[in-house]
Amino acid sequence: MVTAGRAYLDHNATTPARPEVVEAVAHALSLPGNPSSVHGEGRAARGAMEQAREQVAALVGARPSNVVFTSGGTEANVTVLSPGLMDCDGGRDCVRTPASLLLHGATEHACVRDGHRFPAGMAEEIPVDGEGRVDLAWLDARLARFAASNPGARALVSIHLANNETGVIQPVAEAAAIVHRHGGLLHSDAVQAAGKIAIDIAALGADVLTLSAHKIGGPKGIGAIVFRTGALELADKPLRGGGQERGWRAGTENLPGIIGFGAAADSALKALPAEAARLAALRDRLEAGVLALAPEAAIFGRLVPRLPNTSAFAVPGFKAETALIKLDLLGAALSSGSACSSGKVRRSHVLDAMKVDPAMSAGALRASLGWTTCEADIDLFLAAYGKLVAANTDRGARAAA
Repeated sequence: MVTAGRAYLDHNATTPARPEVVEAVAHALSLPGNPSSVHGEGRAARGAMEQAREQVAALVGARPSNVVFTSGGTEANVTVLSPGLMDCDGGRDCVRTPASLLLHGATEHACVRDGHRFPAGMAEEIPVDGEGRVDLAWLDARLARFAASNPGARALVSIHLANNETGVIQPVAEAAAIVHRHGGLLHSDAVQAAGKIAIDIAALGADVLTLSAHKIGGPKGIGAIVFRTGALELADKPLRGGGQERGWRAGTENLPGIIGFGAAADSALKALPAEAARLAALRDRLEAGVLALAPEAAIFGRLVPRLPNTSAFAVPGFKAETALIKLDLLGAALSSGSACSSGKVRRSHVLDAMKVDPAMSAGALRASLGWTTCEADIDLFLAAYGKLVAANTDRGARAAA
């Protein structure tokens, strides 16, 4: 536990830094050189940075040369979700075709849904089913219509690997096959999936993945763009100037953040799959406890593959904001979904896209587990949640009387 007497169950918002990460960052802060300098101190800094690049690449089965560091997952997503993203079509002259349509899942993170750089008329949502998985038949048909009416044009499709609220894992490999058959490019936001399930960028078929260190026990404020090949190019790079990161992102690199990211990636990779099995058992125990306390509870996405650490659930009559405050006072830290809305509790666009009854989604909570989670955390949460359920039942009985 992060604090004695409390259960921190909000790892999808941020997971506490691992001890080995803290040690790595402290070491990085002692390195005096700039990674771009040619002297010995600069070469030492460069060597440490490139080792971290190898560690991050290994987490998703990529080549280190195809990893570009950013300030986080949001910057990584916003950078690549641009009409200027192109790949080499092949041939002697290597003609590059920019994207002229963005299709993104209806349950994507806000930085994808609202942060992309396509004009409004060039972006559309891919619908999802009742479990939150993208409609592949709709995607196939939409891309076919686009190709027929726009000969030679290219679409960019963005589908996250796993949802941050429900943990539902998307059929990215199947989507990639469809996208590539229609000549498009596929980006997958793997921020929540990395370190929780095995990822191989080649097996997924994604052209580009995006990552964030603080979701796997690394520092906040560091992320990465990972390419499947070196063929992608971007006409409108947001940060130009010094030529760092293969010219994708100018500016002196955040060396402590990068080295910490590498340490976190290395630890997370070594812990799989044992950690995934441990967390799945804890999650299943939490859900069984919730259902025992409130048999009318709904657990979202339960019928399809999910991340082993994530549970989104709701009980009729609960209000998420009130429940979160009361749970916090009782020592349990949870979330109602994404932590990127300035602390505001809003109805989930993810559950809306899944067509969950608004009365139910208004009370939806998310418990997300991580490397610090233990049996005692589940005990504390269930005791706290039991008090909420009992109080809610008492209010209902008094109202009925």
